[in-house]
Amino acid sequence: QVQLVESGGGLVQAGGSLRLSCAASGIIFSVRTMGWYRQAPGKQRELVASINNVGATNYIDSVKGRFTISRDNAKKTVYLQMNSLKPEDTAVYYCNLPLSSNYDKYWGQGTQVTVSS
Repeated sequence: QVQLVESGGGLVQAGGSLRLSCAASGIIFSVRTMGWYRQAPGKQRELVASINNVGATNYIDSVKGRFTISRDNAKKTVYLQMNSLKPEDTAVYYCNLPLSSNYDKYWGQGTQVTVSS
């Protein structure tokens, strides 16, 4: 079955950096579009960044120029490099397959990112 395991979160001061990782199993990783989502307290989960099978990327406006999504197909892992972090980036971050019709079944435990001001 599909398993997505996120890691790399933590507590960081504003302006700092974190690198998140998501290890995938149970899928043919190299052909799948992967995405990073986040959910802040009291807010809906949102898709922050995505990367397709040929490396094309998309970001929401609020993270453009600060976050970079990348993938390592050999390791079946997708990354999110987060720089210049802001308190409003505080959320639980998840990875998933945004184009999959079954994506709602694949949520992992997420990784908490807390940015202090």
